[in-house]
Amino acid sequence: MTNKRPYRAISIRQPYAEQILQGKKRFEYRSRPTTIRERVFIYAALKEAAGAEPSDYKPIGKDFESLPKGVIVGSVEICDCKSLGRRGGYAFKLARPIRLGSPRKAKNQPQPMFWMPVF
Repeated sequence: MTNKRPYRAISIRQPYAEQILQGKKRFEYRSRPTTIRERVFIYAALKEAAGAEPSDYKPIGKDFESLPKGVIVGSVEICDCKSLGRRGGYAFKLARPIRLGSPRKAKNQPQPMFWMPVF
């Protein structure tokens, strides 16, 4: 793993972006695999995660309205990517989250998966 400053970002909807920053969510599930094994920024998307329920907010002690959205909130290392087999999809293993002192707005348009933010 490298501790270099990230140059890519991954878009994650709330409350999952906050769960990652608090170290409560250690895997990100996606339909496509990744070969990225480095620190990436976490972009808290504008929309709430589909299917998010009150129980998803309880461990982080916040509600959707109080969470940052539409900004870079921190970074995390992607350590591995495993196939979920018959279930389909992939699990990105996450480690060592770091919260930014203050969220930062990117000047360019975020993408659904990985993208290069410009500050």
